Amino acid sequence: MANFLLVHGAWHGAWCWQRVLPGLIQAGHRAHAVTLTGVGERAHLLRPDIDLESHIHDVMAAMDAEELHDVVLVVHSYAGMLGTAVADRRPERLRHLVYLDAVLPQPGESWSSTHANATRQARMAATQADPMRSFPAPDPAVFGLSGADHAWVQRRQTPHPGGPYNHVLNFDPQRVASVPRTFISCTNPGLSTIDVSRQRMVDPTFWDGAWLPGAQVLEMNTGHDPMVSAPQDLLGLLLGLCST
Repeated sequence: MANFLLVHGAWHGAWCWQRVLPGLIQAGHRAHAVTLTGVGERAHLLRPDIDLESHIHDVMAAMDAEELHDVVLVVHSYAGMLGTAVADRRPERLRHLVYLDAVLPQPGESWSSTHANATRQARMAATQADPMRSFPAPDPAVFGLSGADHAWVQRRQTPHPGGPYNHVLNFDPQRVASVPRTFISCTNPGLSTIDVSRQRMVDPTFWDGAWLPGAQVLEMNTGHDPMVSAPQDLLGLLLGLCST
């Protein structure tokens, strides 16, 4: 039995894992999904002072509340920042860290560091214009979604707190690399803000050579929200990690 903790990316909430959670539980595992402060069903808690540490503590608090050890931590998109931080601070609690089409940072970087200048400027301008210091969700079409899936995500997304966007994360790559890691790359279509992470996941010099030993790369022929667009395929990959 494994203990899965699933952490959504920007603008989403625990709701996005609805098509994956039941399969993990039916396979005999414990599985929980976190909603970060200020989004999803916790959107009423949105406030200007939410930062990266707020969301890191959301994840660690969920681990503590559910008394989870030997955790398979699955972090989607923006939550790659959070998974990296948790692996740095609590490597002994993790069995496997899964970057699901996620941000793969260098020490001293923020979530925004690998984004195109136009993206950074647009998000920062939106944050400054909003009294709650948030920025709006994109059209789910950029995640490769259409039809009912597009409509479902579009009506469920909420503005994301702007504080984490430029908040720098410092960590020890060697300590994070002590946790077995998998990067799942979603390529059809590939989301441009993850392009730098895709380059890093196969770079033997990344983290001064610490990344690739103990890491593997898997690919999914779907868009950035595989828990929505290809939940059974994603479930199969996650269950496969438990058998290795």
